[in-house]
Amino acid sequence: MLRPFRTLHIVPSLPERLGPLYEIAHNVWWSWNRDAVDLFRRLDADLFDATRHNPVETLGRVPQERLDDLVDDEGFISHMDRVYAEMQDYMEGAPSLTGPESQDVIAYFSMEYGLTEAMPIYSGGLGVLSGDHLKTASDMRMPLVGIGMLYQEGYFRQYLNADGWQQETYPTNDFHNMPIQLERDEVGQPLTISVSYPGREVHAQIWCVQVGRVPLYMLDANIESNQPEDRQLTSKLYSGDRDMRIRQEILLGIGGMRALEALGIEPTVCHMNEGHSAFLGLERIRRAMQRHGLSFDEALVLTSAGTVFTTHTSVPAGIDLFAPHLIDRYLSDWMHTLGIDRERFLALGRPPNAPAEEPFSMAVLALSLSSRSNGVSELHGQVAREMWQGLWPGTPANEVPIGSITNGIHHRTWVSLDMDNLLLRYLGPRWQSNPSDTELWKRAERIPDEELWHAHERRRERLVSMARREMVNQLTRRGASQSQVAQAWDFLDPKALTIGFARRFATYKRALLLFHDLERLTRILNQADRPVQILFAGKAHPEDIPAKELIRSLIHAVRREDLRHRIVFLEDYDMALARYLVQGVDVWLNTPRHGQEASGTSGMKACMNGAIHLSTLDGWWHEAYSPEIGWRIGQGETYADDAYGDEVEAHLLYDLLEKDVVPLFYDRGNNTVPHGWVAMIKRSMASVGPRFNNQRMLQEYSDLLYVPSVKRYLRLAAEGGQAARELSQWLQRVREGWSQIHLANVESSAQDGATVRDEIEFTAHLALGPLSAEDVMVQVCLGTMGPTGQIMSYDTIAMEHQGQTEDGLVRYGVRGRFGRSGLSGYTVRVLPSHSDLATAHLPGLVLWA
Repeated sequence: MLRPFRTLHIVPSLPERLGPLYEIAHNVWWSWNRDAVDLFRRLDADLFDATRHNPVETLGRVPQERLDDLVDDEGFISHMDRVYAEMQDYMEGAPSLTGPESQDVIAYFSMEYGLTEAMPIYSGGLGVLSGDHLKTASDMRMPLVGIGMLYQEGYFRQYLNADGWQQETYPTNDFHNMPIQLERDEVGQPLTISVSYPGREVHAQIWCVQVGRVPLYMLDANIESNQPEDRQLTSKLYSGDRDMRIRQEILLGIGGMRALEALGIEPTVCHMNEGHSAFLGLERIRRAMQRHGLSFDEALVLTSAGTVFTTHTSVPAGIDLFAPHLIDRYLSDWMHTLGIDRERFLALGRPPNAPAEEPFSMAVLALSLSSRSNGVSELHGQVAREMWQGLWPGTPANEVPIGSITNGIHHRTWVSLDMDNLLLRYLGPRWQSNPSDTELWKRAERIPDEELWHAHERRRERLVSMARREMVNQLTRRGASQSQVAQAWDFLDPKALTIGFARRFATYKRALLLFHDLERLTRILNQADRPVQILFAGKAHPEDIPAKELIRSLIHAVRREDLRHRIVFLEDYDMALARYLVQGVDVWLNTPRHGQEASGTSGMKACMNGAIHLSTLDGWWHEAYSPEIGWRIGQGETYADDAYGDEVEAHLLYDLLEKDVVPLFYDRGNNTVPHGWVAMIKRSMASVGPRFNNQRMLQEYSDLLYVPSVKRYLRLAAEGGQAARELSQWLQRVREGWSQIHLANVESSAQDGATVRDEIEFTAHLALGPLSAEDVMVQVCLGTMGPTGQIMSYDTIAMEHQGQTEDGLVRYGVRGRFGRSGLSGYTVRVLPSHSDLATAHLPGLVLWA
C-alpha cells in the first residue's frame, strides 16, 4: 500500500467527436431512455453489464483503441447524435405541470435515492420512490431539487452461505466513476459546508447528480479534514447504533439546508420524505430568526408554513427514536441558539404530557415543524391519523390533519421495451408524456390478444433465462457440487405460470405464508399439465435476525426434490433484478398483514407490465382492487392472534391459486392463448396505469401540498415576516385564553320522530372570556349513533354568529337536517379560526359540548 503524495482525477480521453457521450453519461436521464442505454451497451455490452449498467465507468474502461475506432463508425455516430439531440430537446422542453412558479423552489429531502443500479445508495422502496419522485419532477419540469447523502459503501450486497444464512458485503463506491460530479467554489476547490457537533465542526463536500432537469445534491463527510469517526457518517446507509443515526440525521437535515445556502438556493418549501431529515426545521427557524428578527414562536409559524412531511411508517417500530441524553449531547447548543429551554425543545419531538424519559421521535418532530403532512395511500392515511391522534387531543381520528397521496411509479423507468412498443402502437405516443389520461388507457382493449400474450411470453422467457444464470452463479459461490450446478440450467419452465415475490424481508410481509401447508403447495406447483413456479428475492436488514431466519427457512424448504425446480431465491435484489421480475412474471404476490404496509409500488410496476396482482387488501391494493383486475386474500381483516390470521389467509391463498389463478392461466383456446387471462391483463392495465403513476402523484403533491404551502409561506414572509408575527401573537393569545371559553348551553328543535326532511334549528351560547367571536368557529356535528354510544358517522355544519345575549354570552345558530334515519345524535364544538391557519385542528384547541 502506497500513500499518495497527491491525488488527481483522470478522465477518459474521448475523441472530440465523441464528446456528447460524456455529457449524456453524466445525466441520469439516460437511465429511463432506452435508446441511450442501447448507445452505451453498443460500446461494450459485456462491460456495461459488468459495471452494473454504469456508463461513466464503462467509458473509463473501454480500450482507447475502441473509442478511436468509433469516430469512423457512422452507425454509432448517428446513434449518439440522435440520443444527444433527444436529451437536449428534453432539457429544453415545456412543463406539463400546473404547479409552483419556477422561482419557488421545492427542496426534497430523503435519506436514500434509488435512481439506477449504477448508484447503489438505496435500500429499497423508500429510495426507489424518492428516485422516481425526482425523475417525474424532471419530466414535469417542476422547480425541485433533491438533497441526500452520498454513501461510500452504500447499502450492502447480499449473498447466502451454504446454510442459507444472509451474508453482507460492502463494496466501496468509486464516486469518480459514477454519474456524479463535485460542486466547486469560484477557485475550483470542492464546495463544503460544516455542522457543529460536541467539541468539533464536521465538514461535508457536495456532489451533484443531474437527474434530467432536476439536480440532486448529496453530502459526503469522508474527507481528510474530519476526524475518523466523523468520516464514517456517510459510510453506510441505515447502519450503526443510535449515536451514529442521530449524527447522520443532523447532517442530512441541518447540513442539507446549509448545502442549499452554499449553492445559492433558497427553497420556498422543504419536503421531508420520512422523518430522517426533520432537523432541517431547526436550521430554517434559526435562519428566519436571524434574518427577520423573529422570536422562536414567530419563526416556527413562518417556516412550518413552507414545510411538508410525508410519512411512510405504519407501525411505531419503524420510527427513529432517540433517548433524551442523545438530544442533550448533540442538540443542547440548539436550545440556546433558538432561545428555548430543554423542556420546550423535547416537546417538539414528543406527545403531550410525555414522561421524562420518553424518547424523542423524528416523526413527531416532523409533524411539529410542518403545516401539511400526508400518508402514502388512502388506507395508510387512515392508519397514520389513528397512529398520531394523541398529538391532537380531542380531535376525532378521521379529522386529524394528515392527508394521503397514494404513491405511483415512474412509468418510463419500469415499463419494458416490449410493453412500451405495444402501448405506443395502440395507445399512441401521448401515453409516455401523459400516463394519467384514463381515456388513453382504455385503448388497451385494442391490443390483439395474441400480440399481447406473445410479448409477455418473451419477457417471461428472458426472466427464466436470467434466473437460471443467477442460480448457477449462486450455487457456484456456495460451493455446490458440479452436478448441482449443472441441474440449475433446468430450473424453472419458461412456459409455466410464474409468480413473483420480491421485497424487503420483514416479518410482517409474511414471505413464508405460501409455505404454511407444504404438501398442499407442492401439489399446486407440480401438476403435470398446469405447472406453477415462484421466484423470490429480497434483503433482510443486517440487524434483523428474524427476517434473516425467514430467508434461511425458505432456502431449507425449497431444497425438497419436489420444490427445488419450482421455487428459486435470487440473491442481491436491486433495481436491475427488479426490472426483470416485474416485467416477466405472470402474477405479483404480496402478503403483508393488514394495515402494516404503507403503500408498496412493486405491484404497480408489475401490473403496468401485464402481470396480475394477488395481494392482501393493504397499501395501494386496498383502493385499487376490483375482482375484474386481480385477486385479494381476505377482505382486510385484522386478527388479534397473528398465527391464527396467518393460517386463515394461507388457506385463502391456496384456494385462490387452485380455483381461480391456475385454471384461468391454463384455460387456452385453439391458438394456445389464454383469452380470459389476457382480458384480465388489459383490464388491470387500464385501471392501474392512469391511477398509479408518478405524474398523477406529483400533480397531487403540487395541488394539495406544494402550491398551498408556497402561497401561505410567501404571505407570512412578506414585509419581514409581519404576518407571521401577527399570527404567532394571535396563537399565543388564543392558547392563553382557551381555557376560559365554555359552552353555556346548547339547544335544538329536534324531537324524537323527526324525519330526514325536517329542518332543525340548533343554537349555542358561548362565554368567550378574553377572546372574540372572530377568534373561533362553532360547528354542530350531527350523525348516526354507533353501538358504543358514540356518533360514528357525522356531518359538520358551521354555525353563524348571531350577536350577544343580555348576559354577555355570544349566540351562534344554524338550521340543518339529519342526513340518515335511525338512532342519531348531535353535539357542538368550538375551534380556533384565523385566515392564515393551514388547519383549524390545532393541538389541544378544541372545546366540545
